[in-house]
Amino acid sequence: MIGMAYKANKIISGEELLKKTIKENKIKLLIIAEDASNNTKKRFINNAMRHNIPYYIYLTMEDFSRSLGWKNRAVIGITDTNFSDILGKLMCDSNNRI
Repeated sequence: MIGMAYKANKIISGEELLKKTIKENKIKLLIIAEDASNNTKKRFINNAMRHNIPYYIYLTMEDFSRSLGWKNRAVIGITDTNFSDILGKLMCDSNNRI
């Protein structure tokens, strides 16, 4: 599902671009890699809470690399409401891999 969102151009990644897009209220869902640094997790969780953005700590940076073809991504933002709703439901069911 993340790969489909990427192909639809509905994923933002990269710390500075994500921060900017969060401030513009364009991010509908944040996914933070389980193996992201504690500092990165804290920073993005605080941003998500401040802007009322749902977030999940899910998958690993390697999972992001396989899905997106990008290396060393610790956080991705979903900009589409439909994709964010579907991904959120999938992440709630721990048996599914997104």
